[in-house]
Amino acid sequence: MNKVFMGEYDIIVVGAGHAGCEAALAAARMNKKTLIFSINLEAIAMMPCNPSIGGTGKGHLVREIDALGGEMGINIDKAFIQSRMLNTGKGPAVHSLRAQADKNRYHLEMKKTLEKQENLDIKQDEVTDLAIEGDTVAGVVTRTNSFYAAKAVILATGTFLRGKIFIGDSSFASGPNGLASSETLSENLMKHGIEFRRFKTGTPARALSSGFDYDKMVRQKGDTAIVPFSFMNDTFERDQVDCWLTYTNEETHRVIRNNFHRSALFGGEIEGIGPRYCPSIEDKVHRFADKKRHQLFVEPEGLETEEMYIQGMSSSMPEDVQRDFYHTIEGLENIVITRPAYAIEYDCIDPLNLKATLEYMGIEGLFCAGQFNGSSGYEEAAAQGLIAGINASLKIGGKPSFVPDRSEAYIGVLIDDLVTKGTNEPYRIMTSRAEYRLVLRQDNADERLTPKGYEIGMVSEERYNRYKSKQENVSREIERLKRTVVNETTAEPYLKLKGSNPLKRPSSLYELLKRPEIDYTSLADIDPGRPTLSSHEADCVQVNIKYEGYIKKQMQQVEKFKRLEDKKLSETLDYDKIEGLRLEAAQKLNRIKPVSIGQASRISGVSPADINVLLVYLEKMKR
Repeated sequence: MNKVFMGEYDIIVVGAGHAGCEAALAAARMNKKTLIFSINLEAIAMMPCNPSIGGTGKGHLVREIDALGGEMGINIDKAFIQSRMLNTGKGPAVHSLRAQADKNRYHLEMKKTLEKQENLDIKQDEVTDLAIEGDTVAGVVTRTNSFYAAKAVILATGTFLRGKIFIGDSSFASGPNGLASSETLSENLMKHGIEFRRFKTGTPARALSSGFDYDKMVRQKGDTAIVPFSFMNDTFERDQVDCWLTYTNEETHRVIRNNFHRSALFGGEIEGIGPRYCPSIEDKVHRFADKKRHQLFVEPEGLETEEMYIQGMSSSMPEDVQRDFYHTIEGLENIVITRPAYAIEYDCIDPLNLKATLEYMGIEGLFCAGQFNGSSGYEEAAAQGLIAGINASLKIGGKPSFVPDRSEAYIGVLIDDLVTKGTNEPYRIMTSRAEYRLVLRQDNADERLTPKGYEIGMVSEERYNRYKSKQENVSREIERLKRTVVNETTAEPYLKLKGSNPLKRPSSLYELLKRPEIDYTSLADIDPGRPTLSSHEADCVQVNIKYEGYIKKQMQQVEKFKRLEDKKLSETLDYDKIEGLRLEAAQKLNRIKPVSIGQASRISGVSPADINVLLVYLEKMKR
C-alpha cells in the first residue's frame, strides 16, 4: 500500500506525555515547525500514577525546567490543589516543593497550551514506524499509512511500547490507564537496530472518597504560605484540600504474605525490572519483613472527582486480595475501589546508546526522552523532553548543542547519570545524586539557567527581564541589610523571642541573619524599612547570606570539576588507537563516546590511570 504524504515538519514528537509536551513546546518556541502525536488526545500530560508534581529532587527539576522556559512549573501552578515545601527541617540544598494536582485540570491546561502554541500542530494517531534514509531519520509513518516528513524525530513513548498490565494471574496488552499499547512501533524500531529492555512500574488502587473514615487518619494540610513553582509567579491565594496519612499493619502484611503465590511479581510472570525506590506493597512486605507497618497517603485526584489515590500501595496482586488487604488498614475498612492497582511492563532503551544531547547513536536526527530512556517520574521525563526538544532544534539550525553539566543543574546530573553510567532499573532523581547540591538549590535555578535559556532562544524577553529584576532586587537587599544597623536595645526583645544571644554591640541585619535561629521573614520585626520582595527573592536573600561560606567553598569544588569538563574529547576519537589505555577502558570509551575528560572519568571501568593516559594524549595533540 502506498503511503499518503501528509506534510513536512522540522521536528516530530512521538508521544504527548510529560516528556513529549516539553519537547514539542521547546521546539515550537525555538521557531521550528513541530508536530506532536498522541494515541489519544485525552492522554496529553496524563498522570496515570501519582497526581502530584515535585518532591525531593523532583522539585528542583521542575524549577530548572521553568528557568529554561519550559511549561511544567507554570502548568502545576495553574492546577495545584495543595502545596507543601518538603524537608524544611534540613538545609536549603534539599528543600523541595511538592504540589498535589487536579490531574484533569493539569491535562486540560497543558492541552490548551499545546493547542495555542504557535508553530505547533497536534494530531491523534499512532506512529507505527520511522522513515530512515541511510543512517538519518526522515520522518514517521502512522497507523493510517500516512507519511510525515521531518528533519528530526523525538521518541517520547512513555510506558506504551508493548505495554502489558499485570493484576494477579491476569495479564493483557495495554498502555497506562486503560489506553491502547503500541505494538507495531516496537517491532519496527527493532528492525532499525534499536535494542530494548523490559522495565516495570506500577500504580496503586483508587477508591471513592465517601468510603474512607478520615477520623482514623492523620490530616496533612498544605502550607499556609504558598510558594509557586514558576519564577513567573510571585504568590498565590488559593483554597487547598487536605491529604491524609495512615499505615499498614500486621494484619495487612499477613494477608499479603498468605497470597505471595498469587502475585504476578513473585509468580514469575513479570520479567521487567521495577523501580528500587518505589516498590510494590508486596515487595515491601517481602524485603522489609521486620517492619510492622508502612505509611501510605490518601490524596485527592482532583476537585471534580470523588476518586482518591492511595500512595505507597502499588501492587500486582489479584483484585480480591487487593480488596482484602486494603480493608485491613485504618480508615480504609469500607472503601469502594474504582480502579485496581496494577503493574505495567514496557519496552525502553539502554541510555548508554544516547549522546549527552539525547540523540540516539547510529541514527542521525533521532532523539529520545522520558521513560523510553529508562527513567521514571513525570519530572525526570519533562526535563529530558525539554533538553531533547532544545537540542533537536539547535541541530537543525546548525548551532552548538546545549546540555547543562552536573555543576549547573539537576537536569545535568540526570542526563549525565543516564548516558554515562546507564541504569539497570527505572532511574529516579534524588538530591543525593548531586555532588554540588548546595549550589544547585531550587531558589537559584533561574540564576543558573535563565541566561543560558535566553541565549539559545528558549526564554522570552518577559521572563529574562523578570529574572534580571529579581537579581537586582536580591543584590540591592543584601547590600541594604549590610548597611542597616540595629543597637542592643532595639534588638533585645526580638532576640529574646527567638532564643538568640543578646547583642554586645550594634550589629547589621546581615550579620544577625547569619545566626541559625534567625530567619529573614521574622527579621522584619526590627526592620521597618524593608522593601517588599517576592517569595523567590526572599529565599535567595536568606540562603545567600546564611550559607555564604559554604557556597564559596562549594564553588571552589565546582571550579576543579569544570577544569576536567572543559577538556573536550572528539566524538570521532578511536580509543583503540591510544597507546596505554586498558582494553576495558578503550571499549567503554568507544561505546559511550564521552564529550570531555570529566565525563570519561565517570564511566564505569575507566580508571584514574586511564584518565592520565587521556590527559597525556590531549597534551600531545596540542603540540
